[in-house]
Amino acid sequence: MVFRAKVDMFLLILIFLVVSIMGTIPLLSLYKELPFPVLLIIVVIFIIAAAFVWWYGTSIQYVFYKEYLLIKGGLFKRRIPYQHITKVSPTTENTTGYKSTIYDKAIELCLESTSFGSIKILPEDKLAFIEELKKRCPNLQIQNFE
Repeated sequence: MVFRAKVDMFLLILIFLVVSIMGTIPLLSLYKELPFPVLLIIVVIFIIAAAFVWWYGTSIQYVFYKEYLLIKGGLFKRRIPYQHITKVSPTTENTTGYKSTIYDKAIELCLESTSFGSIKILPEDKLAFIEELKKRCPNLQIQNFE
């Protein structure tokens, strides 16, 4: 079963615009001093980096497999065996995790074997995600969700 992450298009466009402006300002001051091939290479690298950020932000998925939960976005993937997930709770921490919005309450998956102790995610349908996770993790502790 596959759940897509909730995407905040306003945030993605804002990040894209800020990165574009910050990348364009130095290029405007250097465009007369740099040879055209060098300028072209810099622009192509910038476009590839911006496209990667956009791709990551719009492609985050949470995939339930038989033995583990796969979280993937862009080139990044993380496998979490179900037996390592100990608790699910709502979180208002909006600056980290496998999600691309800062406005909604996310889900925090508490793990017994990770360096940070938890992973923050935001599926489009939180309740259906939790129900599916409950089926695969019978000893899961679930805090209140509205």
